Amino acid sequence: MARLGHSGIEVFPFALGGNTFGWTSDKANSHRVLDAYVAGGGNFIDTADSYSSFVPGNSGGESETIIGSWLASRKNREAIVIGTKVSDHPKFRGLAAANITAALDASLTRLKADHVDVYYAHHDDPKTPLAETIGAFDALRKAGKIRTVGLSNYTGARLAEWLEVSRREGYEPPTVLQPNYNLVTRQPFERDIAPILAHEGIVAVPYFALASGFLTGKYRDVGKYRKIAPYLTLAGGILTGKYRGKKGFGEGEAIRQVLASRNFSQAGLAVVEVVEDIASARGVEMPTVAIAWLRGRSGVAAPIASARTVEQLPALLASAEFDLTADETAALDEVSARIG
Repeated sequence: MARLGHSGIEVFPFALGGNTFGWTSDKANSHRVLDAYVAGGGNFIDTADSYSSFVPGNSGGESETIIGSWLASRKNREAIVIGTKVSDHPKFRGLAAANITAALDASLTRLKADHVDVYYAHHDDPKTPLAETIGAFDALRKAGKIRTVGLSNYTGARLAEWLEVSRREGYEPPTVLQPNYNLVTRQPFERDIAPILAHEGIVAVPYFALASGFLTGKYRDVGKYRKIAPYLTLAGGILTGKYRGKKGFGEGEAIRQVLASRNFSQAGLAVVEVVEDIASARGVEMPTVAIAWLRGRSGVAAPIASARTVEQLPALLASAEFDLTADETAALDEVSARIG
């Protein structure tokens, strides 16, 4: 198990992402995935109040609602660590104090729970004074509605400001930070954020652990995706363009392809090749290798990845116990460092 910084919360060293629940996974399939994750030793589920408002027909909160129905039916709330986020739900945007409090109450209703273990500021809100935002989070912690505070998508500079305000006002600092960090996206995390986390005893719980599927090796046809790229865009998280809704080209898969294509470069493909070589030599799947590298980074507690189906879970769960050799780690360090 891994510990979430000074909070004392212990989690399985691979967190299950809930962004597919209510999007590419319906309720029944999502419950199967959650059951399989727990059966494999997992206890840390990541979601957000905005999942999946970016899908046409959804209004936000679908993921939390599905997780809540699962928690209620399995009666296992106390065994599960739940992290959710505030600031991006269509009805609860930003980090004003009143909004944070109202958004949490809505999340707790959907989750059928009386508290959230990790409550994240999903994105920075420069329009709201940090003292107001931090004070609201601290009040919720003292009220027992959240156990610890996390930040997501914050720059090193804004994290430093948050910590400065916390010290000045006497608020408990965050214990978790959720960055976009993986083998093909090492900066700016390693340069600007990791040193602060190490100094403050804050842990990282990185999302996009598989770079939107790019590190699985599934998306390697550069010509194909360059060809469709002009027709596929993500405007405010919504897929638009010529291919949307086209038969045989589902919206969920289209969005994954657009996201994965952002990593296309010769340097990125070179990383995929090394991941594949190690996986083949060790008799494991590529996701196992990619997430194991991330789990082995200093200060990383539990990388996040999602699974649309039960069949995708074994390779992800295996990363929690799979250790790379020193030579394998060095090879991945070297090839991934070539990416700017």
